[in-house]
Amino acid sequence: MTEVTATDARQRLAELIDDARRSGEPIRVTRRGRPIAVILDAATYERLIEDADDATDRAELRVVRADDEFVPWDEVKADLGLT
Repeated sequence: MTEVTATDARQRLAELIDDARRSGEPIRVTRRGRPIAVILDAATYERLIEDADDATDRAELRVVRADDEFVPWDEVKADLGLT
């Protein structure tokens, strides 16, 4: 992963955005050697958000199934008269 200082990022923002878009690789922005931000292309960002949402949904489903509160979709549809 490429790493740039906040000062450098401020001066070269347009170039860094183009680099991230072109390569698909994130660029880490640091201040005093510590990461403070990441520049990502939009497709990578959207994929990360979708993956996080999917992981959250799977975790919630595991909890519901473990609590025996899970109701199969076919049963829900029948209860609602959708079958």
